[in-house]
Amino acid sequence: MSSDHQPLVSVIIPNYNYGRSIGLCVEAAQNQTYPHTEIIVIDDCSTDDSAATAAALGARVVSTGRNSGVAVARNLGAELARGEVLVFLDSDVAMHPDAIERSVALLTDGLDGVKYGAVCGTYEPEPLIRDSLIEEYRSLQQYYLLLKSEGVIDTVHTAILAIPRAVYDEVGPFNPLLRHTEDQDYGRRISEHHKVLSSLDVRGRHDHDDTVRIVLDKVFSRARLAVPLILSRRALQGGFVTGPRAGASLAAPLAVAALAAPLLWGAVWFPLPALLFVLSVLGDLDMYRVVRRHRGRLFLGYFVAVNFLVNLTVFAAIGVAGVQWLFSSRFRRLYAPQPRPSESAALGSAVGVRGV
Repeated sequence: MSSDHQPLVSVIIPNYNYGRSIGLCVEAAQNQTYPHTEIIVIDDCSTDDSAATAAALGARVVSTGRNSGVAVARNLGAELARGEVLVFLDSDVAMHPDAIERSVALLTDGLDGVKYGAVCGTYEPEPLIRDSLIEEYRSLQQYYLLLKSEGVIDTVHTAILAIPRAVYDEVGPFNPLLRHTEDQDYGRRISEHHKVLSSLDVRGRHDHDDTVRIVLDKVFSRARLAVPLILSRRALQGGFVTGPRAGASLAAPLAVAALAAPLLWGAVWFPLPALLFVLSVLGDLDMYRVVRRHRGRLFLGYFVAVNFLVNLTVFAAIGVAGVQWLFSSRFRRLYAPQPRPSESAALGSAVGVRGV
């Protein structure tokens, strides 16, 4: 792409029962400063009115034919797209008006002389729809993690992902067998040949999950399914699995286990649980500083309590994954290279990990 050429951008929005946010998502995609776009909503057989909402707003809506997962939906959208640039956009994200313009500029011109094969956007610290405390927690947590990953990364954030069509054709489609960690797998594949940029200049607001149970379920699933990818690469990718973050995830369950120490060995052990809890907090201290700056001390107390539960969940997920890794060859091969399926084959055989 030359710097004076404005390519057609295809915005591909996979959707499954996102009725409360799809309208905001489509409207934000329509109100971009970049002029040359098409919007394709791939509906994965929703049971709510989200597909009708998107169609009423003027988006092209295509059905997968049967519920097959987000990877299949994205692949179908790419197959139908006419653009030179593909922007994969989650149906619970409303982009800033200049998100596409900035993405195309970064793909076209690069940054400091570096060319990128993909550009990932980041989230605002406030959720798209503000209706629960857990959403406020999740929004700030994700904001912080993306803030710290600004620059070249070895994965992709698919909530907002801009990629030249030529790069997508080279790397191939998303793995249709994966319903939960298809982004981590795609990031591994694309980063083997191209630089991926996570940019704070490309932003949107995300409608996060609004119950603690759903958040912890997602954290558990994603942490568990990340383990075979990390072990197969023999490298740690950041987030919940490296440095102080890993220490925080380890100190949290140890603090809970240490509650039994005074009962077993006497009162002299009473300080141990508190000490381990403090170590857990210290592992996330930088994140807590950001939270306090945005929301103050009162909300910080809630955030620390929920984050402690998240760290416990991550530890449990890694433990379960360790057992699966030892006894399940299928689990160890979860991210083994797949032959490129035709889209019809993908639609006919999408099975595997459940969840979105």
